[in-house]
Amino acid sequence: MRDSSKCILCGDCVRMCEEVQGIGVLGFAHRGNRLAVMPAFEKKLSEVACVNCGQCASVCPTGALTVKSDVERVWKALADPDKKVVVQVAPAVRVAFGEAFGLPAGSIGTGEMVAALRRLGFHRVYDTSFTADLTVHEEFNEFLKRLEEGKKLPLFTSCCPAWIKFAEQYYPQYLKNISTCRSPQAMFGAIAKTFLSEELDVKRENLYVVSIMPCTAKKFEASRRELSYQGILDVDAVLTTQELIRMVREANLDFSKLPAEAFDLPMGMSSGAGVIFGNTGGVSEAVLRMAASKLEAKSQRFEFKDVRGFEGCKEAVITIGDQEIRVGIVHGLANAHKLLKTIENGQRKYHMVEVMACQGGCVGGGGQPLPNDSGRREARAKGLYQIDIQREIRCSNDNPFVERLYSQHLGYPGSPKAEELLHTHYTPRRRVDGEEVALVHAKEAKTKIRVCVGTSCFLKGSYDVLKALQDAIADKNLSDQIDLGATFCLEKCDNGPSIQVNDKSFSKMTPDKARELVASLEHSIKNK
Repeated sequence: MRDSSKCILCGDCVRMCEEVQGIGVLGFAHRGNRLAVMPAFEKKLSEVACVNCGQCASVCPTGALTVKSDVERVWKALADPDKKVVVQVAPAVRVAFGEAFGLPAGSIGTGEMVAALRRLGFHRVYDTSFTADLTVHEEFNEFLKRLEEGKKLPLFTSCCPAWIKFAEQYYPQYLKNISTCRSPQAMFGAIAKTFLSEELDVKRENLYVVSIMPCTAKKFEASRRELSYQGILDVDAVLTTQELIRMVREANLDFSKLPAEAFDLPMGMSSGAGVIFGNTGGVSEAVLRMAASKLEAKSQRFEFKDVRGFEGCKEAVITIGDQEIRVGIVHGLANAHKLLKTIENGQRKYHMVEVMACQGGCVGGGGQPLPNDSGRREARAKGLYQIDIQREIRCSNDNPFVERLYSQHLGYPGSPKAEELLHTHYTPRRRVDGEEVALVHAKEAKTKIRVCVGTSCFLKGSYDVLKALQDAIADKNLSDQIDLGATFCLEKCDNGPSIQVNDKSFSKMTPDKARELVASLEHSIKNK
């Protein structure tokens, strides 16, 4: 939410969005006393390519940018006698929650946080790390299949909703590479609404699922229609760590007098691998732990420190059994841009790539307590690794309650029931809306060419490219073999003019290149 009356025009949000996240939806507009920070054409943030990471709000010194609150909705649900309200808590929250009550950054406040949630009125308090363990089972199964088949590699992780929206907007060609696994938050919502409602003897629509997350983008994720059943969302409300702190204060709870209490079972038990999901590199390490456990006899490899650390882009080569696994880890979406370009250009090859939108991973999410600087993020990360070390079980496949969930309800990783509840799909999101214009329309053609005629490509000569393609297709009598049309954005503005042939993109096109392309397509078509 934006309140321009509080803005002091410092530009911190503009730099964060442009330089750190590589999105650039905020900028300075107008001059003199009309100078203001806003999206282009005075649009709402919901109407531009914002990925909902919340990092702009985390650096705003005056509160001109804040996260839309769901606190009142949750209070209302807690007061509703017809609803049973359950809550899940993400790993990164427990090492940041105590900061608001005088504890140093990274202090482990799990027990007091659970106690506070029960006193706020939540019926059950669960741990999202449980479904992080579940995610590891599904993602490892998916990764192993892709590795054996040599298809859809690298596998990109799918836990970060800001990264997913970023890919849908800027890199739709890689959507097929992203793991189909839902995030741990979304998996919990589906499991709770399907099975927990039966256990608690409550109708699905009266089971109210709340998430406590370090991440503002989780609010957007929870609203995605594909994460619902018969019109009922799997997760009803998402509160950030800051919002939880606000509720505790509104209830006048004395943090120093709260006892340490445990999560409710069965979805309150997790391995150390599930907990480190909150750190950059944590998802990769959790999957690698399971890989070592499954592929190496009597493996006790629980720590893969090569994937840890706060460098923006990291890579590691891990040998497990006879398999060499190349892993890329990136946090901060500007760094994701760089890494994806190297993959696209063939400079880097990986089997798995973990992407987190926020620097440091979830510990630095846009909903964490302020200040949210690098020192505090590193301290929080150390806190999660400390919890991991202290856990009796450190590998996701050793969690007995996850195994029980499979035996009683899901069957096995990748089963039809698991696919239904724990997996999803992604959809390209065009930044510029517009209808395609058919110029050489061949309904039955197997080759489809679309030329970008958006402003940037048009100014760089896309009309000449389009005309060259049209003439070449006519000269070679391919009008019934090639479907040629114009479109309004192919997300390649920096390298225009751009065209797309079926699923393959071509940039920096010229009329000569266009004619050469038609000649090569003619050769391919005739040899089929």
